[in-house]
Parts: sequence; structure tokens; C-alpha cells
Amino acid sequence: MEMDWADNQIINTLQENARTSLDQLAHITGLSSATVQRRVKALRDSDVILREIAVIDPSKVGQRMSFVIMVELERERPDQIDIFVRRAMKDRQVQQCYYVTGEADFCLICTAKDMEDFEKLTHRLFFEDSNVRRFRTSVVMGRKKVGLGVFLDDER
Repeated sequence: MEMDWADNQIINTLQENARTSLDQLAHITGLSSATVQRRVKALRDSDVILREIAVIDPSKVGQRMSFVIMVELERERPDQIDIFVRRAMKDRQVQQCYYVTGEADFCLICTAKDMEDFEKLTHRLFFEDSNVRRFRTSVVMGRKKVGLGVFLDDER
């Protein structure tokens, strides 16, 4: 999909607040509300906009701990990678899962209520999977910046 300055503005604004009204987007871009509506629909239909979600503060809903976990697999075959990814994607405590290069094969961002809850997560994802060679965990001391935004140039 060819995108222009107005599409970039729409994307940037919706990433900051997905509840921004069509009228507000029209004001920002200088386009009519109908044109903005067509553009937003086209961005969704072409999978530029994949989802619109609510961002929750984990500590306010009982998930007081966050972890960055580096996972190394025993065998890095496509079928084994798929099995691991499916397990990670099904687990509600896994917020993000990245297939990476380097010493580890995967980097996971996870939440837990407490250490006991985290231990249950490690058993589900790692100890019950014979293809997991090892995993290394870092406990998040503080959330300084959290986001998934991919902001685009706003130059005309």
C-alpha cells in the first residue's frame, strides 16, 4: 500500500490513542471525515493496522512482576520452533515472543503475580518442553518505556 503524509499522521495518532475520533483525525490531517474513514479502513484492510488494543498497567491487575527471558532450544528445527511458538502464544502470561539471533533462540516478555506464579510459568513453558536446553531470566526492576508503536516520519 502506498502511504502518504496523511496516512502517516493517521497511523501515528492512532498509535498514541486508538480512540481518536474521525473528526479529530480529519482536523489533524486537513482531510474530510469521510476521506479519513476510507483511509483508516484501507489501513486495516491492508493489515498496516493489525489490531487496536487497550494497554493495561499489569501491576494494577495483580501482575506485579515482569520478566525478560532468553530461551535456548536443543534443536532449532522448523517443527521444533513452531511447537515452542505455539506454546508461548497460547500462554496468557507471555506478552511478547521474539525469535532472535545470538546465544538465545527466543526472547520472551512475561508477567506474573509473584515468584510462585512465575515458577508455574517456567514449568509450563520450559521444564515440560524437552527441546528447551536452558533459559535465563532477568527480573524487570521498573517499566520505563513500554510500547509497540512504529512511528512514521511526519514530514510533508
